[in-house]
Amino acid sequence: MADNGSQKSRVLIVGGTGYIGKRFVRASLALGHPTYVLYRPAATQNIDKVELLLSFKQSGAHLLQGSLDDHESLVAAVKQVDVVISSLAGTIVRNEIIQQLKLVDAMKEAGNIKRFLPSEFGVDPDRHADAMEPVNQVFVDKSKFGQGYIPSRETIALYGDGNAKVIWVDEDDIATYSLKTIDDPRALNRTIYIRPPANIISQKEVVEIWERLIGHPLVKKSISSEEWLKSMEGKPLGLQIAIAHAHQIFYEGCTANFEIGPKEGEASELYPDVKYTTVESFLKRYV
Repeated sequence: MADNGSQKSRVLIVGGTGYIGKRFVRASLALGHPTYVLYRPAATQNIDKVELLLSFKQSGAHLLQGSLDDHESLVAAVKQVDVVISSLAGTIVRNEIIQQLKLVDAMKEAGNIKRFLPSEFGVDPDRHADAMEPVNQVFVDKSKFGQGYIPSRETIALYGDGNAKVIWVDEDDIATYSLKTIDDPRALNRTIYIRPPANIISQKEVVEIWERLIGHPLVKKSISSEEWLKSMEGKPLGLQIAIAHAHQIFYEGCTANFEIGPKEGEASELYPDVKYTTVESFLKRYV
């Protein structure tokens, strides 16, 4: 475990070959943590995952084979580390959130884990107990534990008037801020929100930045809240979840419409040394 800040905690990443998990592995290595990656036996049948795992190993990570369905493998893995970070998928279509209870059981048996970061790196489920179905079920499961696109140069659909404030965070920054918390006593048993000041802007403001970068205005269309919700009808469940989630973010402003409490924290204030990606610098990649 960490010793007066001089020794970095040993970190186990569960779900390290996934979309967000691979970023946690890279951030952990970059910050100097002895890093362990738990991978399922089935991963060896996927060439992309094999190549990713080998790249982790070449960068200094320790690879551990195990499974949520193999209790002994989980116990053996967690006994080697101080901190466990779960990045398991959390949608109704592929919902592994509740499976984290198996991981919790293994940590209890091992008895050596100092911190556990469950797979909750998006909207805070405790603040959205009244979320509409089907997205509410994802929040319910998450609360039991406490993609990229190329922007158009021609047209844009605005959610309503596009003025709801939204918090935009690069996935690599999510990983970096999360890893910064694990040896920080200020973050122990607290919810840490990631709200970079320069990135608390509306969709309309994002569009204005993009228009300035490309040198011309976009043709804009507004989609009303009613139209957006109606678009859920007849869609596959996974797409319904995405539509409902987007409604909360872009119409209700759920990521930015509350104040952070005294028992919570904000990452960019706690770790001002992290140079986070601004919306403008992100968009410049596509110019």
